[in-house]
Formats: sequence, structure tokens, C-alpha cells
Amino acid sequence: MSMIEQVWEKARRNRKRIVLPEGEDARTLQAAVRIKAEGIAEPILLGNEEKLLAALRSSGAEGKSIQVIDPASSPKAEEYANLLYDLRQSKGLTREQAAALVADPMYYGILMVKSEDADGLVSGAVHTTGDMLRPALQIIKTRPGIRIVSSSFLMNCPNQALGENGLLVYADCVVVPNPTAEELAQIAVSAAETARVLCGMEEPRVAMLSFSTKGSAKHELVEKVRQATEIAHSLAPDLMLDGEMQLDAALVPEVGRSKAPGSPVAGRANVLIFPDLQSGNIGYKITQRIAGAECYAVLQGLAKPCNDLSRGCSVLDIVNTVALTAVQAGA
Repeated sequence: MSMIEQVWEKARRNRKRIVLPEGEDARTLQAAVRIKAEGIAEPILLGNEEKLLAALRSSGAEGKSIQVIDPASSPKAEEYANLLYDLRQSKGLTREQAAALVADPMYYGILMVKSEDADGLVSGAVHTTGDMLRPALQIIKTRPGIRIVSSSFLMNCPNQALGENGLLVYADCVVVPNPTAEELAQIAVSAAETARVLCGMEEPRVAMLSFSTKGSAKHELVEKVRQATEIAHSLAPDLMLDGEMQLDAALVPEVGRSKAPGSPVAGRANVLIFPDLQSGNIGYKITQRIAGAECYAVLQGLAKPCNDLSRGCSVLDIVNTVALTAVQAGA
């Protein structure tokens, strides 16, 4: 069973309510129908109720009991507007502005998650990452002890000798362009948790990557990774984490033994932390395109799960991301 098939099975065992604010997008609606049919989650579609019900009828899914909510006419609108006003009045938000924002499906969906009327949210078929992250950070905020939202890519590689039987977690490849040492440490801790929750890795082994291994080079970029390693140890003392190290030292046992003798991670890492967004983004695309790895992305660090899609996503991409979000919510 592949990694994503295992995620589907986990999601089915504890079916969560996942809100889809882009309900009027044809791919999103088709994905909701499949999610419901497969029993992966309970999808909630947001948008114009008349349009959505007509689209469900034409798809033959009218009787599938997929929940449809129109934020513009929802009986919960006033309650959510009051909640948003309470959260943001110190930032200058007025009651009138709060009421107007609640009519926006993105804000409405985020408020559903905050109010525990939904367990998670998936968007991005139409909206940008920023369109979702701004209200998510304003309303849901980050997890205790974590001050930064980042991403992890779950890389399912054909080479079973790598990572955890071919499964590796890469971070951060999407969100934080040039993390500080403290931010890099928080990304590492979040990625290890993602590895446990979504990949079933009982023992995340985290490598803090650099162009240096254990002092083989001197540079301010290397020093940042060294500092991040120390901070990560203080944040999560029980986490198996080591650095700084080069990629081959992290993944290849004989190289790890040569370059970092005695390291508990070298040669057997299953979580790779890249020093900046350029290296992370390049790294995951090389692994995807040249090594032929399957690739699944999630956001991490928010107090409740919200995930982002590419605007070029397929129906299956949406279904898979909902499954991942449901498993995050279950954890």
C-alpha cells in the first residue's frame, strides 16, 4: 500500500469535516463528490447555494448529502462576525468590516475551523497561498511554541534505500524565503511532527542540511544552520536531530559514517531541513522530476490544519490534500 493510500485509510477511520471555500470551482465540486463517495471526509462546500445545488444535481450527486453553505445568507454569519470583531478589533477592524469579511467564503471557512464547525480547510484551486494564509494567521494563529507557518513535502521515492523505505519529508519548500536560525529550528520541529502524523514515522531522524558537514566549511550560512540545530535541540530535546551536514552525509550510510562519525542521523535521515527556500524548492523539484518521486505538500505550524493547492491542481490533487488535512485534524 502506497503512502497516500495509507493516508486515505487513516482518514476513513476518523472521518473529519473539511471545508472547501472554493465550492463553485468545477474541480473542487467534483473532488467533494469523490471525497464523499470514498468516505475520506465530510466535505463542506461554500458558495452560492443555488449554483452549487444545481451543479450537484447535474453531476448526479444531489442525494449524496454533501453540505452546502452560502456565507452571504448563513444564519451563522452574525456569530462569526462577532468572533472576527473580537479577534481583530485591537488591529482596527470595525463591526461593519467584520460583517463584510464574513461574506467572503475564505474568511467564512477559516471562521468555521476556528469555531470547530469544521475540522480543517483546503483551498488554492482559485486563490493564492496568501489569500488563505492571511486570514488563517489572523484567526486560527500558530500552534503553541511555534511562531511560523511553513511547509513540508512528502516525497515518495522509487529508491527504497532512502529515508523510510523511500519516504522522505522535505521542509521548507514553499513558504519562508530566508528563515532565521530560530525560524529554521521551528521548521525542523514542525516537519518532524508532520513526519509522525502523516507518514507514520515513529522515529523522525532530522538532518539540518548545509554545504558543510560538521565544520568542514566556515561561512555565515553554515553558522546559521549550526545555530538552528542548537535551538531545535532546546525546543525538542528528545528529537533525533543533527547538523550541519551535506545531503550525501545525511542519506548515504557510508558517507555519513565517514563525514559525521557517531551521528545518530547521518546516513539514515528521513526528514531533510533545507537552509532556505531556494534550496528547498529546487531540491523537491529535482527529486520529483529526475528521481520520479511522488510529491504531496502540506502546511504546518497552524493551530488547526489549513492546506493550500496549486491553481493548476487536478481533482485527485484536491482529494489527496483533503485526505492529508483530515489526518492532520485527527492528530
